[in-house]
Amino acid sequence: MLDGLRLHPVVKLVAQRIALGILLLLAASVMIFLGTLVLPGDVAQAILGQSATPVALANLREQMGLNDPAWQRYLHWLYAALHGDLGTSLSNGRDIATQIGSRLGNTLFLAFWAAVVAVPLAILLGLLSVRYRNRWPDKLISTLSLASISLPEFFIGYVLIYFFAVRLGWFTSVATIYDSMDLWDKLSAIVLPVTVLTMVILAHMMRMTRAAILNVMQAAYIETAELKGLTQFTVIFRHALPNAIAPIVNVVVLNLAYLVVGVVVVEVIFVYPGMGQYLVDHVAKRDVPVVQACGLIFAAVYIGLNLIADLVSIVTNPRLRHPK
Repeated sequence: MLDGLRLHPVVKLVAQRIALGILLLLAASVMIFLGTLVLPGDVAQAILGQSATPVALANLREQMGLNDPAWQRYLHWLYAALHGDLGTSLSNGRDIATQIGSRLGNTLFLAFWAAVVAVPLAILLGLLSVRYRNRWPDKLISTLSLASISLPEFFIGYVLIYFFAVRLGWFTSVATIYDSMDLWDKLSAIVLPVTVLTMVILAHMMRMTRAAILNVMQAAYIETAELKGLTQFTVIFRHALPNAIAPIVNVVVLNLAYLVVGVVVVEVIFVYPGMGQYLVDHVAKRDVPVVQACGLIFAAVYIGLNLIADLVSIVTNPRLRHPK
């Protein structure tokens, strides 16, 4: 029984992808740690200031373990991170894990509502683009999607702030949320950042949805359904879309990974109290433990969601579920 399980293609591929994800996360942790080591300046000097005496600097370096070899500091940091200890912030002396908890929740809240808007809209636009292929709706959707891909997030964000916050006054330019706010107030505050994130990921998901459905439309059973007299929209919705769902789910999960990791620019523009804003604030203060912790969490989320996309692609592949 164990031999059969070990040789099954699905189990083998899943195990390989999980092992690869763990190795990638380990490699990312090494790169994050090395990246903070090569930053210019001295951490102890940044904490104590330019007026610090050599004795005070030496004592602080000893206290922080900066005199230990780099590999030893990395192993100590990784071991602590695996046990939930992300260290203490150098700028305020507070526990990093406690501070990140609420910040990560805010980032996930923003990414969730952006996904709620973007995913159904992308699938709907993809269906419409296939239904009116090579006609004006398809060309209009493709043109708008290409334009949204070409514009960077900060440009879209500032344009929306200028028109909808400054000129019209419909929304606030600063997306500040806190625990005591009710859900409606929070949603009102994040309208503009959610709009920016939606425009950024919508085009990619829509184009991939269109490509996946068009690929399925070449199959023989689609032609049979058309010969039965079914309308084109019925053929697309009932027959093409269910069979194209695997690549669509794959690209949706990949874009969700971008939503969580790629919100840094958007959070900074709208001063949103999430992980991205937290990271940028402490980079300016050269708070190395915070930078390392944020980098590790972003890497874990991105690799984890990419791993989920891989697993979904494997499990939904009929050739793997029913090997010959």
